[in-house]
Amino acid sequence: MGENESFIMSQVGDGADGGTHHHACKQPHQAARPIQKVLASLRGWLLSVAGISLVVNLLAFTGPLFMLQVYDRVLVSGSIPTLLALGFLALVLYLFFGLLEGLRSRILLRIGQQVDADLSAQAYSLSNRVPMDYGARGHAVRPVQDLDSVTAFMSGNGPSAIFDVPWLPVYLGVIFLFHSSLGLVALGGALAICGLVLLNEFSSRSATMDAAQTRARRSSMVEESRKNAEAVEAMGMTGALSERWNLENERYLSGQRSAGDWSGLFATAIKTVRFILQSAILAVGAWLAIRQEISPGVMIASSIMMSRALSPVEQAVVHWRSFVAARQSFMRLREFLKPDTAAGKPTQLRPPEKRLEVVQLYCAPAGVRTPVVLGASMELDAGEGIAILGPSGSGKSTLAKAIVGAATISSGDVRLDGAALDQWSGEARRRFVGYLPQDLQLFDGTVAQNISRFDSSATSQEVINGATLADVHDLIVGLPQGYDTVIGSQGLALSGGQQQRIALARALFRNPFLLVLDEPNSNLDAEGEAALAGALLTMRQRGSIVVLVAHRPRALAAVNKVLLLKEGRVAALGPKEEILRNSVAPVKRSQAC
Repeated sequence: MGENESFIMSQVGDGADGGTHHHACKQPHQAARPIQKVLASLRGWLLSVAGISLVVNLLAFTGPLFMLQVYDRVLVSGSIPTLLALGFLALVLYLFFGLLEGLRSRILLRIGQQVDADLSAQAYSLSNRVPMDYGARGHAVRPVQDLDSVTAFMSGNGPSAIFDVPWLPVYLGVIFLFHSSLGLVALGGALAICGLVLLNEFSSRSATMDAAQTRARRSSMVEESRKNAEAVEAMGMTGALSERWNLENERYLSGQRSAGDWSGLFATAIKTVRFILQSAILAVGAWLAIRQEISPGVMIASSIMMSRALSPVEQAVVHWRSFVAARQSFMRLREFLKPDTAAGKPTQLRPPEKRLEVVQLYCAPAGVRTPVVLGASMELDAGEGIAILGPSGSGKSTLAKAIVGAATISSGDVRLDGAALDQWSGEARRRFVGYLPQDLQLFDGTVAQNISRFDSSATSQEVINGATLADVHDLIVGLPQGYDTVIGSQGLALSGGQQQRIALARALFRNPFLLVLDEPNSNLDAEGEAALAGALLTMRQRGSIVVLVAHRPRALAAVNKVLLLKEGRVAALGPKEEILRNSVAPVKRSQAC
C-alpha cells in the first residue's frame, strides 16, 4: 500500500487529530458495509453458479470416458453401432456442457452488473467526497475505477476458473483409481504448478501494486495538464512538463514491464510444466500398458483428465493480474464505502430560517491535519450579512468552506437554528445552502442545468428567477441556444466573468437561506459588481444570511458586519463601519507608511 493510501486508511480508522466528527469516510466497524450487503444479496446467484460448475465439471468426464470406451471397447470389438451410440451420447453431453458453460457466463456477467448497479451511486458519491476529505493526498483513491475493476473481473472468465479449481483433487482422485503410478505423476505435477502459482502471488504482488500507483499518478498528470492547458501554452511550459511526463511514464513502463515479466514468467513456466506433465502421463501410461497393468484407453483417458484438471489453474494464472487488481480494488471499496448505520430513515429536520452560529471552530483544508482556522466564532440572524476579511493565507476560504460542510472540522460546530450542520444530509442541505467557490466549477451541460444544480424537478421559472436575481438573464438569452446552450469542456467556452455570474445564479437558485460566496467579484466588472451587491441585498431582505469572502471593497456594500482573520484567529468582529474604521483602515495606513 502506497504512502497516500496508508495516510487515508489511517484517517478512516482513527480520524484526523483526534477529531470526532465531520469525517465522511470514517467507518463504524460494527455496521454492515455495502459490499457485504451486496454479496449477501447475491448469495443465491453464487450458489447457482457453484451448482452449475458442479454439473459442468461432471460433464467434463465425457471426453476421457468416451476415449476410454473407444479404445477399450470399440477398437477391440470393431462394432460400428457401438461407436455411433457412444458418439451420439457424447454429442448430447457436449451440447449440454456448452449450454451450461454459456449459462454460467451469462449469470456471472449479470452478477457483475448487479454489483455495479448496487454500488455505483455510493462509489460516485465517495469519489466526490474524497477530494474534500483528503485533498491532494486522496488522488490515489478512485472508487469508480475500483468498482469498474471489480465488476470487470466478476463479469469475465476469471471467476469460472476459480469455481473449477477446487475440482482438481477430484480429477486427481479418478486418476489414482486408474493406477497409483499415474496418480503420483499427476499429483507431483499438480503440486509443482500450485507452487508456481503461490510464487507468482508473492513475487508479483509488489510489482503489480507499484504499477497501479504509477498509473494513477500518470492519470493525475494528464488531468492537471488538461485543466491548465491555457497556462501551459501561454507560459511555454510544454517542454518542461513533457520532460516531467517522460520521467513518470518511464516509471510507469518500468513497473508495467516488471509486473508483466513476472506474470509472463510464471505463465510460461506453468504451461511448460503442464506440457511435460501430459507427456509424462502418456509415457508412464504406455509403460504400464506394455506391462499390461492398464489398458491403452486408460492411458489416453488419464492424459485428457490431467489436461482438464490443470486447465482452470492455467486460466487462473492467465487472469492473475486482473484478479490481483480486482482484489486490491475490492479491499479499498470495502474499507471506504460508507456503512449504512441508520435504522430506517433518519429524522428529517425542516430547513433553517432563523440563525447561523459558528462556535469555537477549528478547521483545515481538505487532507490537512493541522487546523488553519483557530477557534473562530460568530453569530448571524436571518437577514444579516458578514464579510470575512484578512490577508492571504489567514484561513478565509477555509472558514467559508467549513460553514457549508466542505472542510475538515477538528472541533467546534457550525449550527443552523441550533442544530449542527451535519444533522442535515447533503441532499437536504441543497434546499437551503447556496455556495460560490473561489475556484469556479461549472459542469458539462446546459446553462439551465448548471443553474438548477441538475435538479430534474426544477421548473423553468425557478431557473429564470435565479438568473434574473444574478442579473445574468440578458447574457444567457444572448447565447446561441439561450438557457439550453451547452457549456463546459464539451460545449461553449465562456469567459471568467460569464462563468462567475452563472455560478452566482446557481448559488442563488431557489433563494437559499444560507448564502456563502468566496471572492464572488474576482472576475466581475463594475456593472457586474453592482449587480452582485444588489442581489445580495435582495437576498438579505428576503431573510437569507450572507457570508462573503472578499478583497475588493465594492462587495462590502451588501453586508452589515465584518469578521477580520489574522493567522487563523478572529482579530475583530462587529459592525462593518466600526471594524473598517478601527481595524482595517489603520492597518492599511501603516502598510502605506
